[in-house]
Amino acid sequence: MKFRTFFAASLAAFAMSASAQTHMEGAEYYKADQIANAKELLLRNINNAGTDKAIANYYLGLIAIDENNLAEAQKYFEAGVQANADYGYNYIGLGGLALKKGDKKAAEENFKKGESLIKKDAGAEIAIARAYYDADPVLYAKDIEKRVAKARKINMQAPEIYIFEGDQEKDKKNWGGAAGKYEMAKNYNANATEAYVKYANLYTQVNPQYAVTMLKELLSVNPTSALGQRELANAYYNKKDYTDAAREYGVYVQNPNHFKQDEDRYALLLFSSQDFQKGYDYASKLLSENPGNFTARRFQFMNAANLPAMADKLVPMAEELLAAHNANPQNNKFAPIDYVLISEELTKAKRTDEAIAVLNEAIQDIPDNANFNKQLAMTYMESNNFSGASDAYEGYLAKLESPDFNDFSQQATFSFYAGVENKQDNPTKAEEYFNKTLDYAKKAEAALPGNYRPFKIYGDVAMQRAANETEAKSVAFPMYSQAAELIEKSQDPSRYARDAKTIYNYLGNYYLDQKDVEKAKENFNKYLQYDPNNDAYRKFVEGLK
Repeated sequence: MKFRTFFAASLAAFAMSASAQTHMEGAEYYKADQIANAKELLLRNINNAGTDKAIANYYLGLIAIDENNLAEAQKYFEAGVQANADYGYNYIGLGGLALKKGDKKAAEENFKKGESLIKKDAGAEIAIARAYYDADPVLYAKDIEKRVAKARKINMQAPEIYIFEGDQEKDKKNWGGAAGKYEMAKNYNANATEAYVKYANLYTQVNPQYAVTMLKELLSVNPTSALGQRELANAYYNKKDYTDAAREYGVYVQNPNHFKQDEDRYALLLFSSQDFQKGYDYASKLLSENPGNFTARRFQFMNAANLPAMADKLVPMAEELLAAHNANPQNNKFAPIDYVLISEELTKAKRTDEAIAVLNEAIQDIPDNANFNKQLAMTYMESNNFSGASDAYEGYLAKLESPDFNDFSQQATFSFYAGVENKQDNPTKAEEYFNKTLDYAKKAEAALPGNYRPFKIYGDVAMQRAANETEAKSVAFPMYSQAAELIEKSQDPSRYARDAKTIYNYLGNYYLDQKDVEKAKENFNKYLQYDPNNDAYRKFVEGLK
């Protein structure tokens, strides 16, 4: 049987039934230069009804040559001959193998045997040309030219000719020339799937929309092509069009010839496109089929974390995911989002020690991710551990290229409360934190001159360091006064209401101690501007004389 006739008949049979998993799907991937995927499909389907083992072994032999496993290639080609001695392509494969071994005479004998079984077929001549080209395109340049000319003489419109010439142009990095050849191939034969795919791949990075258009054209001709469906989904992904990519992956994963690893990509795309319910349902389906599917468990939890209706189930799901990770951390690796979401749920459940342990592992596992240190600081705050918060935030700042005012101000605040926390039981440690507070407050002042916050912090530290309560009532006066002036000069003083009330209350009491009632009332009334409904405070101020 002529290979081209067989190819056309098999393609038609494939189009009639998406469930007809045969050698054809693997051949399609091989012709599109996706060697690993081709091998998986060929081996997966080799014993299926409808698979021609002579053809399957031919492509497996070509793959073995590509992998430089010549002994395995020999085994496959010989198995192909044994399956069907009249299928000439396995002799062409043996000829290509002989060329790889440097035996041109044996190669030509095998080519001749193959040609005798595949009479006057352009595809066979191009297969021989490829064998020469893959062995040594310079040494065998005349042989390649001869075979291509012979193919043209047999059938000028054979797509194999133009796909081969396109591949040669691509090897020369002549992208335009390659595209032109692939376009000719598909125009001569609309069923030349690899021509569309190779054409699209030339554009998928530089002009992904053009790649999308080309792959849609392929699927209009061959709608059940798993290769076409997968490539279209990936083209949308390269466009960063995650919604359309998820939709096309949804079609592709229903194809019996999809790859299991692509189920993970689909789950990721559903999450990325924020289709959380569908993503949760799909991950749950995968998990029901295989409870050990760690990736499915991850995406089930990630999607559930974005579904309000799942709130009461999140902690048990986080526990299960963490247990699966801990059971085999080498294979069941976490991404940053896993550490973050699990620690958040444990923190909400008031299990901060466990959340802290998760974040410490995250820092050790992915040390360059500064956000883990920041979240660790916030988690320590949840348990009122200010020393832990200050130390964790110190790690966060160390990983930032350019900390800003907010970063310095936040660390000054953490360090201040850590100083207060240690003041009673560990005065030396408290002093270390207060010194750190002043250091970061100065950095904040330099980062954003004119902001009140550093001056309030200076006053806060001065009060904590005061020898007694009487000294504390006056020691912060210069710093708080400057902070008050800067608040009043700001565009929106109401933003700082909480600190403003603290400052004006302090200043009011300072002036009361100085027997300056008018100044005291002036500051107390400024306090009331930020808390106008505080009737008790207002009565206190009105009663001053």
